[in-house]
Amino acid sequence: MKIDIITTSKSEHIAKSLSKNSDFNIIYIGKNKDGQRYFPDGEVYVNLGELSGQKTVVLHSGAPDPNDGLVELEFVLGLLKDKQINPIELFITYFPYGKQDSIFKDGEINAAETLIRKWINFYGVKKIYIVDAHFMGRDWVDKYPIENISSIGILKKTALDKYPEISFISPDAGGTRRNNLCGFVKKRKNSYNIEISGDKDMEENIGGKIVGVVDDMIETGGTMVSVCEKCRTLAH
Repeated sequence: MKIDIITTSKSEHIAKSLSKNSDFNIIYIGKNKDGQRYFPDGEVYVNLGELSGQKTVVLHSGAPDPNDGLVELEFVLGLLKDKQINPIELFITYFPYGKQDSIFKDGEINAAETLIRKWINFYGVKKIYIVDAHFMGRDWVDKYPIENISSIGILKKTALDKYPEISFISPDAGGTRRNNLCGFVKKRKNSYNIEISGDKDMEENIGGKIVGVVDDMIETGGTMVSVCEKCRTLAH
């Protein structure tokens, strides 16, 4: 049985690679009468054409346009629900709003869990695969059918092949939680400015060594820049 893979517009580059597998039937989102996926006012257009009705996987990336991407994904899931396509699985290469995965002060929302809960409870998604989910290890994750697909092992092996003595560290507590690595303490002032501190153990892990910083995503690059500067300071 072939698997229908519906790709949103930001995942088409991956779908093209998957199209080489004869077990997959790749479905691209159609375009409007203007040959576009957006109307002149910026609204998103979605057309899936005919569907086989068999097992369906929706392939999606939240980058580089998380908001437009979520609208597109919402329309795709809505069409599948209306057509009673079942089962539906979701494969996300970059999770939109993945860093908003906890409530730190009153008035905030756990955006990541809210999205997952809606996809499962309202649209009937049976399973969600996520590449290096930022929120893995959070208490709420185990309530949902989520499978984390990590690329970190492959990347670490590649680095070890070239630098056998490399020491891997985490840039912050979140990375320590996800990857079980010794890490720095990070205090974020805003989206662009952070403070990094390390203890004696970090000095021992860094001093005189080649260091590999393992993180799951990059936005402004502020964390990685600060960690690199801190590593250089501790190394001397």
